Amino acid sequence: MKLSVCCLLSLSPVWALAQTAEAPRFVGDIGGMVTTSQAVVNGAKKTTSALPYLYGDMGNFFARVDTLGFRAMPLASGHLELALRVGTEGFKAAKTAHPAADDRSTPMPIGIGTFQRTAMGGLFAYAMYEPQSAGQFGEVNWAGQIEAAGGVKIYPQLGLQYRSADYVRHLYGISAAQATATGLSPYRPGASFTPMLTVQASVPLSGPWALQLQTRYRHLDSAIANSPLVSRSSQVSGFAALTYTVK
Repeated sequence: MKLSVCCLLSLSPVWALAQTAEAPRFVGDIGGMVTTSQAVVNGAKKTTSALPYLYGDMGNFFARVDTLGFRAMPLASGHLELALRVGTEGFKAAKTAHPAADDRSTPMPIGIGTFQRTAMGGLFAYAMYEPQSAGQFGEVNWAGQIEAAGGVKIYPQLGLQYRSADYVRHLYGISAAQATATGLSPYRPGASFTPMLTVQASVPLSGPWALQLQTRYRHLDSAIANSPLVSRSSQVSGFAALTYTVK
């Protein structure tokens, strides 16, 4: 009996702590967005989609619009992260000028990353493996912040994306069988380096409500632009989101 009482007394502080500890909750911007992107493939139409918008944290978990992840450990002025990129590059062959070219499934790279705060802005870096193509994806992106009139915040960004040869072939290559079916020339591209320029603005509306606007320009290098499937050497995409800030 004395032992039971002692055990209860020793466990009571732990139990009290468990009862008072708060579960992690989301802090950041949540809402809905409409995205648009120029078509890259011959015959395809510009894509427009309605999607949820999330940019914030829930404990060690984070969401950055198209990137989801978990902060694994502190690293320099940020964290080492496990990350998943939600891709948008796949397409249905039937919706292009080459329906016999086979569908190209949307890449979903997964790997490690980091966000580092610096005196000159934020630095995002990712190194990822893409399971469907057995290729690699990498990205480095710098983001600054400019305070404008009326509480508007502008975020200029400069970045560079890397796609390995297997990744590019999965999306834009033409195999011998596909060349026979489509009449296109076989195409076996190498790796791609894609520079990009992004401008995002956060426009306050009323209270916690805001409008998020983004435009992104990507220059497609020869590995992508020279594909018989591809009709352009650059791509413009963007979104408009109505968000609510949770504190």
